[in-house]
Amino acid sequence: MDLVQLIENALTPVVSAVNGMLWNYVLVGVLPLVGLWFSASLGFIQVRRFPKMLSNLLRGTGDDAAGISPLQSLCTSLASRVGTGNLVGVAIALGVGGPGAIFWMWLVAFFGMATAYTESALAQLYKRRDAAGQYRGGPAFYMAYGLRAPWLGAIFSVCLILAFGLVFSAVQANSISDAVTGAWGVDPAWTAGILIALAAPVIFGGLRRVARVAELVVPAMAIGYLLLAGWVVLTHITEVPAMLALIVRSAFGLDQAAGGVLGGLAVALLNGVKRGLFSNEAGMGSAPNIAASATPVPHHPASQGLIQAFGVCVDTLLVCTATALMILLSGALHVGEGDGAVLTQQAMAVHFGGWGPTFIAVALSLFALTSILGNYAYAENAMLYLRGGRVGLLLLRLGSLAMVAWGAFAKLDIVWDTADAAMGLMAVVNLVAIVLLSRVAIKLTRDYDCKIRAGDASPRLDAADFPELGDTIDRSIWTAKKTVAPQPRPD
Repeated sequence: MDLVQLIENALTPVVSAVNGMLWNYVLVGVLPLVGLWFSASLGFIQVRRFPKMLSNLLRGTGDDAAGISPLQSLCTSLASRVGTGNLVGVAIALGVGGPGAIFWMWLVAFFGMATAYTESALAQLYKRRDAAGQYRGGPAFYMAYGLRAPWLGAIFSVCLILAFGLVFSAVQANSISDAVTGAWGVDPAWTAGILIALAAPVIFGGLRRVARVAELVVPAMAIGYLLLAGWVVLTHITEVPAMLALIVRSAFGLDQAAGGVLGGLAVALLNGVKRGLFSNEAGMGSAPNIAASATPVPHHPASQGLIQAFGVCVDTLLVCTATALMILLSGALHVGEGDGAVLTQQAMAVHFGGWGPTFIAVALSLFALTSILGNYAYAENAMLYLRGGRVGLLLLRLGSLAMVAWGAFAKLDIVWDTADAAMGLMAVVNLVAIVLLSRVAIKLTRDYDCKIRAGDASPRLDAADFPELGDTIDRSIWTAKKTVAPQPRPD
């Protein structure tokens, strides 16, 4: 424990400086603006193509087994997204920023759907086949091929491995440890051991095993949580309008306990954006790594972009809102107290009695465990881009499990702050890349829209329609099937 304390003392000033620059001056403004710009440039695709987000999920991999299915890609990205950010992160946002933070989480998510669409569609377009013939891609690939800046892809990959392969695994383990200690008094050493025993077999099975596990666990986990939240809302339905009004008023500093109008607005905005990005990951460059590994059906990059945009909707507009309403309706919120897991457990105790904290401990453990697995899948992709080979993958897997063990003991504040810093660095690099590639994303979307409007129910991308991309894309992947004209029957 002395070594842990020494590391935390050394990291704290560095992490605080990085967070202060990124979150107070850069991302808090840039993220919503980028999302707004992509929303407008793409004709608010998150609204007009919402039905396609749902219909594209009902298909498998078609005639292309080189990738995982769209449903597996969504479940794996949700495994990472739906985690402690939805339970602990929402509670921290409420405790520090007040109810208004939830409004800014909503706004970031709505515009973030367009950003998530863009980054995942680009990841699909620039993907490649690995040595085993499986699809691999992500921000590092569209930086290397689309921008012809492999060095930028390398920087991004290192940030991703640091954030998702290492730091975020510690964040998830930290939240599990706090929850089970609060519910059952379990020693952190036991928590660390059990987590490693559960995660190791899946992590050592690689991306496809993670996808198979996520496809089984994540839908049941999310649906079960939403059903319980729905029960709470229905039993307090008369209070819900007032809670929603409180969220909106507080977002603009009109209902803050302290800080005045401007002070309350700033605190709500800052915490809403930070926790919103941590939860839905739109613009961070994480989900595109799994999006690129999928076989889109229909075979067009835009269809996989829509799948990942839907993931943002599920994560923030559904699961995070469910948590926020359960906390607000419980009356357990005291603005200024940011201990996330405890606040969520207190709220559940109000709604569900003695088994409320136990339910949250179980839910948080499942959410966080699947997040550890999803985070590893992203990091594996980055390691393969860096050509780490078998040795690199082995070190990544061992490092990820070691961070799980460390996270079970570490202090909450330094773990969350380190996650914020790593996430912010990733987001800056990725946002620059997708803005520079925005013309390609817009043309991709227009190609998809034109084919839909022409009555094509399964639009396929034909690389021949994008001659300007040259050899930056793998044209063998994006060759539209040729239709053979029927021959006249002989008389």
